[in-house]
Amino acid sequence: MNKPIYRYLADQKWRKYKRLILEQRVNQLNLVPDLLPALDLKVDIDLAFGRKKIAPGEFVDSHMSESLPRLTVQSFEQGTKLVTVVVVDPDVPVPANNTFTYRCHFIATNIMISPTDTSIPFTRIEHDDAKATDSSDKKIAVPWAAPWANKGAPYHRLAIFILEQDGARKLSFSDIQKTKRAPFILRSFIDKHKLNPIGATLFRTKWDENMAGVMERAGLSDQTNIEFKRQRVDPLPYKRRTERMR
Repeated sequence: MNKPIYRYLADQKWRKYKRLILEQRVNQLNLVPDLLPALDLKVDIDLAFGRKKIAPGEFVDSHMSESLPRLTVQSFEQGTKLVTVVVVDPDVPVPANNTFTYRCHFIATNIMISPTDTSIPFTRIEHDDAKATDSSDKKIAVPWAAPWANKGAPYHRLAIFILEQDGARKLSFSDIQKTKRAPFILRSFIDKHKLNPIGATLFRTKWDENMAGVMERAGLSDQTNIEFKRQRVDPLPYKRRTERMR
């Protein structure tokens, strides 16, 4: 991959199959326009939890997604890039308003990738951050928050974005660290830090038999007893008359 011809051939192969599938899933699950108005996919992303590779849009068991994922990001352009990785859940219910909001689950910044340097080992990066004495050497600005969903609620999409930093410019770790988890507006975050989306993938989560334990370990024990139920919709008056006649 350090030679132009092999990068070109790999890019063509990706665009003829994997990119088409990923683009289809991104559009089917409405990452565009729910999170971004448009998205031009330029890098190939492989997502895994432990040893299990996750296809775009696949449901992931809650006990598996409790730990940091592994990412492999294949760039096809010459040279190195500095990127920021953001994970956001756009399906957080707000019962009071009968609507949804956005929650940030993870941000890592100043991550270097290249055509020959594709692995992003978040677990090792987290370990190195713990030993770093200078905050400018750290990369994980918003630690991983385990995805969770209430019982009875619709599934949650966990979208993972690769955002290229402007001109390979390092971002201020302390500024990124101030980012609030909720409400988190990805468009505003990109505009503020002058980022360019170059890749995305996603997985989904929903209530399962392990979710209560995950929520308790995350300090969300007050959410485990909440259950969402569909509102009963009364039939329209003319339909009620029809039912009585029958």
